[in-house]
Amino acid sequence: MTPDSDSRLNLLELKCRRPVENLLAGEYRSVFKGRGIEFEDVRAYEPGDDVRSMDWKVTARTGVPHIKRYVEEREQYFFLLVDLSASTLSDLDGGKRRTLAEICSLLALAALKNNDRVGLILFTDRVEHVVPPGKGRMHGIRIMDAVDSFQPEGSGTNLNVALNTLGHMAQKRSVAFLLSDFLSEGFEDELRSAAYQHDLIAVSLLEEHEIDVPASGLTRVEDAETGESRVIDFAGAKQGSSPRMADLRKLLMDCSVDLVEVLSGEDCVSALSHFFKSRQRLVADETGG
Repeated sequence: MTPDSDSRLNLLELKCRRPVENLLAGEYRSVFKGRGIEFEDVRAYEPGDDVRSMDWKVTARTGVPHIKRYVEEREQYFFLLVDLSASTLSDLDGGKRRTLAEICSLLALAALKNNDRVGLILFTDRVEHVVPPGKGRMHGIRIMDAVDSFQPEGSGTNLNVALNTLGHMAQKRSVAFLLSDFLSEGFEDELRSAAYQHDLIAVSLLEEHEIDVPASGLTRVEDAETGESRVIDFAGAKQGSSPRMADLRKLLMDCSVDLVEVLSGEDCVSALSHFFKSRQRLVADETGG
């Protein structure tokens, strides 16, 4: 790292560590920690045991009621899949890159504080850089540095390569955040497969014009990934979020993938806290807690 990048990372860590320690870590733990369980053994049924844990095969074989015992998995694997395509990093002031770096730093630090292993997959139209899951402060700095300063070779977006790489790297059910502007096509099957195997959360990085479609008539726009330009008539567009975002929300809902929408330059702590609290309520409803 150069002295300049080292200084940026120190500032980024300082900015993110306080909310992680005071706010996000507890919310992260309540949503993700200990949700996985592993079978340990069976024992004789005792009054008050949950009959849903009954091992009917052992009960039938021995003639004595037995229940299955489980233990919590003490460690989770946590993956960040980060889109560094030209469309994601197309703004002139670099606000999108800073927002990506802050979100990833908050998530990574929360997971590492919880003693989970964190891995990173940077991608464009190819896999650009991989950091295998690990622990510790220096591992977190390595991830933060990659998201903040890695220079990709590709310019397009291929979500399939990222999701496929996750499938090869994650040997057990993991928590995975997919951070992208989702300007890609043909990834539905891979998304559905990844969501079935893992706890997959989509983080959609938005710009102001996607939240509120402009009604400014004819506007020339340029595709950041291909360099092609075209004229689009916004005069007839309906006000509100874009049809693309509506289609994405429906797809993610159909695939049982949670969605976090973050506006470039937005307070990332507030966005993640809102998401974690929503997940808390959902977990409480599912468990009756």
